Amino acid sequence: MKRLQEIVGLLIVLALVISCHAIKKSPEKVLPAFDIQGHRGCRGLMPENTTPAMLKAIDLGVTTLEMDAVVTSDKRIILSHEPFFNHDITTKPDGGQFTAAEEKGLNIYQMSYKETQTYDVGLKGNPRFPQQEKIKAVKPLLSDIIDDVEAYIRLKRVNPVFYNIETKSTPATDGIFHPAPEVFVDLLMEVIKKKKLESLVIIQSFDYRTLQVLHRKYPNIKTAALIEDFDKKSLEDQLTDLGFTPTIYSPHYSLVSVELVRKCHDRKIRLIPWTVNDKPTIDKLKAMGVDGIISDYPNLFQQ
Repeated sequence: MKRLQEIVGLLIVLALVISCHAIKKSPEKVLPAFDIQGHRGCRGLMPENTTPAMLKAIDLGVTTLEMDAVVTSDKRIILSHEPFFNHDITTKPDGGQFTAAEEKGLNIYQMSYKETQTYDVGLKGNPRFPQQEKIKAVKPLLSDIIDDVEAYIRLKRVNPVFYNIETKSTPATDGIFHPAPEVFVDLLMEVIKKKKLESLVIIQSFDYRTLQVLHRKYPNIKTAALIEDFDKKSLEDQLTDLGFTPTIYSPHYSLVSVELVRKCHDRKIRLIPWTVNDKPTIDKLKAMGVDGIISDYPNLFQQ
């Protein structure tokens, strides 16, 4: 009887240890069966990469918020597609305009975060997107976007969303428009870890160096390999260049075929193309079996 009691006692202790480990370990968040990604929030309807665009995208039912990250001179991560202020959408602090030839002089990597907040990126509107609402907006901190989105989700009592964050970097502009890949990734991950969102984040890039740093230093983070429309390399060659199997393969939609979908699925890779802005093409790609779609118009998925 004593021996039986000792065994039972050991089993109880073991069960408690296992349960404690289970409690401490954050559960893995599973990507949706079909992932509706709002490109730069919902660029077709609201100023891109801004808080209003992200909140509007949530209202439209996205499952993932797609966004772009750049770095300021004081090492803050803010949302911006270019590492400078785009002349098409920006108003200077004095209300003035500028040309395409001048825009690269407004280098965010050479500006403090405080300085970036003096430029408006919403009032002018984007001439390519006539439905886009013109409202006052600035390029927000990634940390503020996360706080605003998470608070909005709680307020609306809707499901959590994933964050698909692109690192905007190229080898040719290291130290000019952005830090070196490892520094960039560490700064980004510092924000993500502080917000305890590792399980809800995907990091995507055309610059495979940043994905390779992630795979080496932060292997639990989901990754997406972006593919340009002019990149005619085979899937096999691109994966060889990358050096590991990403969570997501994300080509321009014109590159998608039934065969490419099959090849990705054979390798347990999700295929999510960009950027699809009309309903017939969305329907065509869904019929091919893609795992999601990135769109400037998330409202198209409600039709």
